[in-house]
Amino acid sequence: MAKNVILSAKDVEVRFRVRENYLTAIRNVSLDLYEGETFAIVGESGSGKSVFTKTFTGMLESNGSITNGSIMFHGKDLVQFKTDKDWEGVRGAKISTVFQDPMTSLNPIRTIGSQITEVIEKHQGISKAEAKQQAIDMMSMVGIPNAADRFDEYPFQYSGGMRQRIVIAIALSCHPEILICDEPTTALDVTIQAQIIKLIKDLQKELGFTTVYITHDLGVVAKVADRVGVMYGGQIIEYGTVEEIFYDPQHPYTWALLSSLPQLGVKGEDLYYITGTPPSLFNKITGDSFAPRNPKALKIDFAKEPPFFKVSETHYAKTWLLDPRAPKLEKPEVIQDLHEKIAQMTGKGGAFYVDE
Repeated sequence: MAKNVILSAKDVEVRFRVRENYLTAIRNVSLDLYEGETFAIVGESGSGKSVFTKTFTGMLESNGSITNGSIMFHGKDLVQFKTDKDWEGVRGAKISTVFQDPMTSLNPIRTIGSQITEVIEKHQGISKAEAKQQAIDMMSMVGIPNAADRFDEYPFQYSGGMRQRIVIAIALSCHPEILICDEPTTALDVTIQAQIIKLIKDLQKELGFTTVYITHDLGVVAKVADRVGVMYGGQIIEYGTVEEIFYDPQHPYTWALLSSLPQLGVKGEDLYYITGTPPSLFNKITGDSFAPRNPKALKIDFAKEPPFFKVSETHYAKTWLLDPRAPKLEKPEVIQDLHEKIAQMTGKGGAFYVDE
């Protein structure tokens, strides 16, 4: 894994004004991204995954703002960017996003080609003819057959999978250094999902960008990620290599997520699910935000927020269970010896992926 830090977020806090109240969606989150890696952010809906990465491109909703922290990228603090002009050289050019629904990502009344060339012309300042050729080349790169002939077609003439390929082409048209994939396969069927995942992996190898994958699907994470950050209640509560998160999870919330994997279900038995609901981020959270849903929570979990404890050089978890004074709790039985269970399911010697 590359070790050069390409983006460094420190103690980022994001708040939204909702009528007369404030909602703290991101609570002092720090993260270093490395060149060429794939970092996956996982967690339930509402945990803050998309909001956090929107701070990298200045795309927070108008009632939201970064109220603390820094996001350093090429020596500049992105938190200080306030206008579209400030973001011009970063958004789309250096950091791009692939959104989950290609139906809403593309303009239905403009041709596919014009939507790609617009981005190229804006950021590269080249002629229309050069931009068109680059757009056709990019369409071919993402797997659009007969790209030159399909350049002047409209989104409704493309299937869902093809539209998502065009969204990826637009995001990569200026050769960004970071590609944020926000649930890019949610609106697609399983077969097309696998194709899009493979496409992004292949393009990353070819072009060398860093990928941030936002998803709630741990199966996707296992296929694509080098490192994983688990988010809950507006915080990253555990991060490590994909092997560490799957085979040696430390936070009770990570245990619960893994226990919910359908692949671990036993015929005739109910699938595991996490009881309760995530905390309201309108309220001040005291202690470990997962404590009210954790049947094995300690008393201190309700009183004091845990720090990050070091598990290894690459693995950290924000749980009091790692304090030397804490009782030693066993992981849930369903995720014990997970390595062997995965090996049995996949026949891949414990590698958690399936053939695309």
